[in-house]
Amino acid sequence: MPVERKPPRRKQNLLRKERVVTVDWKDTALLRKFLSDRGKIRSRRVTGLTVQEQREVANAIKNAREMALLPYPSPAKR
Repeated sequence: MPVERKPPRRKQNLLRKERVVTVDWKDTALLRKFLSDRGKIRSRRVTGLTVQEQREVANAIKNAREMALLPYPSPAKR
């Protein structure tokens, strides 16, 4: 008997949900939503962003890290 599966739901785009037109590196509250608890940038698969949006967010996070507004990734504990 084959099991019927629902098609996977699309991830919600956080930028559209927050009505953000351009990503600003000074908006740390928004950028923290795209970081894991260890400080790593979340992937497109997880965030539901387009390629261009993900690139924009990644660049904004990197700029914010340079300006010491966001943390760099912490090393994994063994």
